[in-house]
Amino acid sequence: MRSRQRFGRVRGPRLGRDFGWLWGAYGASALGTWLAFGAFPLIAVQVLHAGPAQVATLSSVGAAAGAALAVPLGPWTEFRRKRPLMITMDLVRCAALLTVPAGYALGALTFVQLLLVSVVVAAADITFRAASGAHLKTLLPADHLLVANARFESTAWTTTIVGPPLGGAAIGLLGPVATVLADAVSYLLSALGIRAMRGDEQRPARREATRTRTRDLLEGWRYVLGDPVLRPLFLNTALFNGLLMATEPLLAVLMLGRLGFTPWQYGLAFAVPSVAGLLGARLARPLVTRFGQDRVLVTAGTLRALWPLGLVFVRPGASGLALVIGVESVLIFCCAVFNPVQATYRLQHTPTDRLARTLSAWGVTTRATTAVLTATWGVLGAVLGLRAALGLAGLLLLTTPLLLPRRGAGGGGGLLSLWRRTAARRPGARDAAARGRSRTSSTSCSGRSS
Repeated sequence: MRSRQRFGRVRGPRLGRDFGWLWGAYGASALGTWLAFGAFPLIAVQVLHAGPAQVATLSSVGAAAGAALAVPLGPWTEFRRKRPLMITMDLVRCAALLTVPAGYALGALTFVQLLLVSVVVAAADITFRAASGAHLKTLLPADHLLVANARFESTAWTTTIVGPPLGGAAIGLLGPVATVLADAVSYLLSALGIRAMRGDEQRPARREATRTRTRDLLEGWRYVLGDPVLRPLFLNTALFNGLLMATEPLLAVLMLGRLGFTPWQYGLAFAVPSVAGLLGARLARPLVTRFGQDRVLVTAGTLRALWPLGLVFVRPGASGLALVIGVESVLIFCCAVFNPVQATYRLQHTPTDRLARTLSAWGVTTRATTAVLTATWGVLGAVLGLRAALGLAGLLLLTTPLLLPRRGAGGGGGLLSLWRRTAARRPGARDAAARGRSRTSSTSCSGRSS
């Protein structure tokens, strides 16, 4: 009986039929995304014979332009029902992606078309995520949000493990646009899954002015930058994600070029660590239950910044491959614990009537920062060398824990608070607290409540 109760705590509560459809929709679109991982650069090189500059443009400019296009969609999303909007964004992504195999079949596919499709998909993706996050908060009770976000994170890492190998096999058998077609179909399946949700969704209260004002475009940023709890987390997320993603092209060039790793070895180096991501996502909720939300957020957010610097020391051969797998495994495990806790923390600290605008601003900033830093580190890699550029990114990542929130939902948080709580558990700490610091100790520990 006790083992069943313990198993139930790990699995979490039942979240209902509507969440099941939403979860299935997310899984379908995530699998399609990972099936088509790297498809656009591959099509640009193999079909359109694009050079390195064009491929870099496709990755960075497409994401940045898509983020810019999504800016006015944030306030527009806030005052509309989220479920129909999510279906619309799925269908927009499906239609945009279908133009690629259609153009390929007709012999009319161009680089400009690929760029425009990437812009539309990026903007629709940001808008969908903002609407989805806002809808999730109204769909489930607050104490079930972490369970839901952990399940999304587990699904993300599962599709990361399965998708790229299947996508590579599909490209080998059916050609370079096969996975783009599969990705388009996955968005159609996602739309059908959301359409199957039957629960009532209330229409958001409309503001007095129906036209989007210039001030409304910046409301999401105004709120998150003015909030002392969300602001450090916002800056931490943008900087960490941007720096981490900026190193991926450099590491690819280093491993596949100068160090002589084969493509399958390179794929193995990032596929195997995804298992650690699945494990981390499964442990996020039990860790929060045991140690508290703010402590897990700060600890996982700090630990994930320690490992990328180790990639500077990669060498040829089996030892180098083992180093990359080891570093990526620990990094991904920490990220997989951090991500659902961060997503839940953000939902809990944002009012429902501001949530879509806040999430939209968050997504736009993360995408734009990643695009800018990727382009910057491309230049640094050419000027300083690949290892020096990787090392610089790793050193800057070590500073990102300083941007983590210093105050949790219910009291103290951050690195200083974490040290104080650890010290409070040492022998003699309880006696000292009993002699005159019990009130301080109580305030510090209250931050552990999620």
